[in-house]
Amino acid sequence: MLIQIRDIERVYEVGEEKVHALNGVDLDINDNEYVAIMGPSGSGKSTMMNILGCLDTPTAGSYRLKGKEIEKMSDDELARIRNQEIGFVFQTFNLLPRADALHNVELPLVYAGLKHEERRKRAKEALQLVGLEDRMKHRPNELSGGQRQRVAIARALVNKPSIILADEPTGNLDSATGEEIMVAFERIWQQGNTVILVTHEADIAAHARRVVRMRDGKIESDALSVKAVAMARPS
Repeated sequence: MLIQIRDIERVYEVGEEKVHALNGVDLDINDNEYVAIMGPSGSGKSTMMNILGCLDTPTAGSYRLKGKEIEKMSDDELARIRNQEIGFVFQTFNLLPRADALHNVELPLVYAGLKHEERRKRAKEALQLVGLEDRMKHRPNELSGGQRQRVAIARALVNKPSIILADEPTGNLDSATGEEIMVAFERIWQQGNTVILVTHEADIAAHARRVVRMRDGKIESDALSVKAVAMARPS
């Protein structure tokens, strides 16, 4: 089991009020699953993403990643997991404006301490995977929105993480470009990665093979996507 969450709660204190963002959530995700977590604003999906990505810690409950208890890890261990086990893709791209695509993709490898030649090799391979081998020397302002998001996806892939965690990855893109990005995620999943997609858009979630719907801090439903059901039917 790649991810095992049991009875997770996350409570935020806003002034004197306590807000229960997650309220007793159980979730299992296996290696090489393609999962969409969706729900309306305030449903708890963003809090779930932050906990899955080790960006936040639960108030109560257990989160095991590859069999290891996350809450027992030190800050250094959590930083290593965020750098090596999880590749993040955000709605806002988060690229360095003065660096070209190749250098933006290299960055996680700099933090990981890899030598220059190995960093370049891996960054080029990641950009080729998302179809940007001819844009490696372009800066973000010389790229379209879809190309910038593909650079961000390449950066997420470059450390060969167990999990690609994408938060509203098509939110700043038009529908046609958004579809291109979803094709890239499909390719990544088919190559063996676990992909977890957080979105409020049903048409984006439909690309996944499993859809987890959240409401009021709880999982409302957890089922195969329409696409997965259609593919499972005999022709």
